[in-house]
Amino acid sequence: MRSAVLGASATWTLPGFINRTFAELGDDARDKSVQFATGKDDTILVVLQMAGGNDGLNTLVPFGDDSYYKARPSIGKKEKDLIKLKDGLGLNASMPFLGSLFKEGNLGVVQGVGYPNPNRSHFVSTSIWETADTSNRSNTGWLGRYFDNACEGIDPTVGISFNKSTPESFGALRNPGVSLSSPELYRWIHGGGKDDEAQEFFSELNQPGMADNSPVDGGSIDMPAGGKVGSIAGESNLDFLERVALDAQVSSKEILEVAAKHKTNVQYDGTPIARNLNLVSRMIAGGMATRVYYVSHGGFDTHTGQLNSHDRLLGQLDSALKSFFQDLKQQGNDKRVMLMTFSEFGRRVSENASGGTDHGKASCMFIAGGGVKGGLHGTYPSLTELSEGDLAHTVDFRRVYADVLGGWLKAPGIERILQGKYEGIGLV
Repeated sequence: MRSAVLGASATWTLPGFINRTFAELGDDARDKSVQFATGKDDTILVVLQMAGGNDGLNTLVPFGDDSYYKARPSIGKKEKDLIKLKDGLGLNASMPFLGSLFKEGNLGVVQGVGYPNPNRSHFVSTSIWETADTSNRSNTGWLGRYFDNACEGIDPTVGISFNKSTPESFGALRNPGVSLSSPELYRWIHGGGKDDEAQEFFSELNQPGMADNSPVDGGSIDMPAGGKVGSIAGESNLDFLERVALDAQVSSKEILEVAAKHKTNVQYDGTPIARNLNLVSRMIAGGMATRVYYVSHGGFDTHTGQLNSHDRLLGQLDSALKSFFQDLKQQGNDKRVMLMTFSEFGRRVSENASGGTDHGKASCMFIAGGGVKGGLHGTYPSLTELSEGDLAHTVDFRRVYADVLGGWLKAPGIERILQGKYEGIGLV
């Protein structure tokens, strides 16, 4: 039994549901194709959600195309305000760190990412990205299927999310990872004399103060997406709750102890995304077994007054990533970590009457890290041959997932995980 699973919670007795877990896993748990590498000494993926529908046109700007300025006379980004890449494209000037990563060859920019028959609903489109299922019928997520098919059976820390609720991508039949909403979770698990230790740790981590929209405001332990995802055949509801509670408690204690050990002289902003990436870096430095971390940066639903708010959000993201990768480099872990951004959809090509943009379709993705094949990937969509006023996608997002799973995480059974055959685009 892995110490990460039992730790201090079951040093002298094994609850009955753990034995039943192994019985239900059967041969799958001993399959030679199952991957036993962990984040302690192998590659790590950080998934960063740009929630709300990021405007790809004002992120990766086609300044060489006059159609862009005709469609956006008020909010179009001027050439002088961009970080020029090549082929008439430039990054929003609010992202100087990503611009430097691109020049160093450590940033891949995927153009025109989307999926067939796109949906403009935040809820539905997010679900499609999280499950990698365009029919929106799957009850498991693409990362949850990775955990089930390619990772050691019952380690609850294989995936850690810092969202208030479990991301749908973590939905799994056996191991949905854990979602942490702190500091209340840590105060709950430590209780008694450990309360001051938890409070002091988070007070130091969250300086210079908590933002109103902080994802770590308040505390909870989240069940897997859908409530019953993760239950095992023949397992009662009580057993399931007992198992999830044990996983969460053990994981919480381990996470706090590991994260509290790492000290860094890298300065992080006080934004929620910076604080959460700070915590991720601490866990990586402490040798957590986690293969996948999940963080979110919200506010990208820019229907009105987009120009300043969008630049501010991109600037917060860029600053947080700069601190994060500097921290990883000091640790010597920068070559082991890949960070992938995604957003549920892009925005419409034409600006609206409120100085913003409405829900669209295709957008761009960033893939950053020492193992990335840098540069532009895919083809920028046409600004004149539109799909109902939107950019038509040129790269299916599941091809990016295929690269991440196969090239970076070395996962077996990619077709099973993605529920179809998708050829990568050479990102790794």
